Amino acid sequence: MATGTVRKGDPNWWRGAVIYQVYPRSFQDTSGDGIGDIQGITARLPHIASLGVDAIWLSPFFTSPMADMGYDVSDYCNVDPMFGTLADFDAMMAECDRLGLKVIIDQVISHTSDQHPWFIESRASRTNPRADWYIWADPKPDGTAPNNWLSIFGGPAWEWDGVRKQYYMHNFLSSQPDLNFHNPDVQDAVLATVKFWLDRGVHGFRLDTVNYYFHDKQLRNNPPMVYDPNSTGLETDTNPYSMQHHLYDKSQPENIDFLKRLRALLDRYDCRTTVGEVGDADRSLTTLAIYTSGNDKLHMCYTFDLLSPRFTADHIRGVVSKCQEIVTNGWVCWAFSNHDVVRHVSRFMEAPEEREPIAKLAISVLSTLRGSICLYQGEELGLPEAELSFEDLRDPYGIRFWPAFKGRDGCRTPMVWEADQPLGGFSSGPKAWLPVPPEHLPLAVSAQEGIETSILAHYRETLAFRRAHGALLDGDMTFLDTQADLLAFVREKGGERLLFVFNLTREAQDYLLPASLADCHPLPMPGYNPEMDDKVVRLKSFDVFCARL
Repeated sequence: MATGTVRKGDPNWWRGAVIYQVYPRSFQDTSGDGIGDIQGITARLPHIASLGVDAIWLSPFFTSPMADMGYDVSDYCNVDPMFGTLADFDAMMAECDRLGLKVIIDQVISHTSDQHPWFIESRASRTNPRADWYIWADPKPDGTAPNNWLSIFGGPAWEWDGVRKQYYMHNFLSSQPDLNFHNPDVQDAVLATVKFWLDRGVHGFRLDTVNYYFHDKQLRNNPPMVYDPNSTGLETDTNPYSMQHHLYDKSQPENIDFLKRLRALLDRYDCRTTVGEVGDADRSLTTLAIYTSGNDKLHMCYTFDLLSPRFTADHIRGVVSKCQEIVTNGWVCWAFSNHDVVRHVSRFMEAPEEREPIAKLAISVLSTLRGSICLYQGEELGLPEAELSFEDLRDPYGIRFWPAFKGRDGCRTPMVWEADQPLGGFSSGPKAWLPVPPEHLPLAVSAQEGIETSILAHYRETLAFRRAHGALLDGDMTFLDTQADLLAFVREKGGERLLFVFNLTREAQDYLLPASLADCHPLPMPGYNPEMDDKVVRLKSFDVFCARL
């Protein structure tokens, strides 16, 4: 069984690491209530380890009213009974250690639930000890909100509270009030919750909405967004939020000092890491560069730049090249899918028969990029996005913007383990919290296990290939000009130089090796071995060429 022990004890294990994201609600249910739990994660850890990843990232499992599926935390230092107990968590940690897997947990500290004791006290009066722990503001003379800031989940980012006779700010649901990070007591309290999990042995944190911690103290209005036609962001007019240039409600300069405090805390422990989620439209890579520079803030960040529908050589080369230009001494984490976006095989394919070749090609591309990478549960099976009816939706974001936006539930349906079970082996109960799509059952782990040509086997072989070549973990990356619509680059470290050429198109393409690279030795990547005629590589559709230089 492959494990992530190849760099055990290395404080820089996270550089080039492969991180597997687990969405606990949908991974494995052991209680029969139709909702995944921590004991279920523990039971399925051998599957994760068999992929050859280095770490797991757990989406929130903390105590929560679950208005936003756990991203509304009411107790940062406990496990929600829905998922189990702290003892279950400790047992999972022990099994991860046995299998050589690091554990990264979601830390949602930009906001809490309105059921958190901090907020209950804060809203009780304007004079209590936590009165200034959240962002409160008086109304305008006409009673309207303090400014034009909008919530990502729809409507104003302000909710009126009749007790305090003030508005409070919320970037997401009105039941998710934003913490006031300008208050040092808030920072201290948040860092204490981080320390709680560090002391429990976790190896790192995925920091939700890491650039949302601070707001402009003057509460200035955001200007309108002016789109760059060459931008790689995920612009949409479905949600008015994207129509503002978010100069004042996030990505404030004060965040830097807090991130330094956070890093100082982690540096007191061995082999820890942070992964920041940066959602910042046209400024995302610039923000990433600032947050990961200097070895005194975040270890790495990821953006949404590769989570778009564009799976082309130009797009990937453009995003990664820009990242390398801007992020000069930081580190990036790449992903094609996560719990917030349509599964990438559905985003990238134009016809159902393309699902398998695109699933295989995507991990081959991802595993060769410079940076760490995140995989999202089920992508190793090639799962497509689930089509759900409005009645089945649980995501408040999707419910709010239906039918123009179908929400995030389509990528959050239960993991399928057993092809011959009604719920795919996810639960022994009669019903899962989200439907298990019938079209997912033939793609279950049991149906792919032992099949040499399966997507699952391809993932294992491709990640093994990545581990076997140090140049792919943290080596340099240089893009090459191509005569056709191909993605070509060299990865190198020490004496190892590897050439990669990807044909992401639906047509056969020829690649004429430059004279400087003609003296190469083909090194087939798993699943690919195109012909080379003299100095010309003959690439089929969705094909890959690799060679030692």
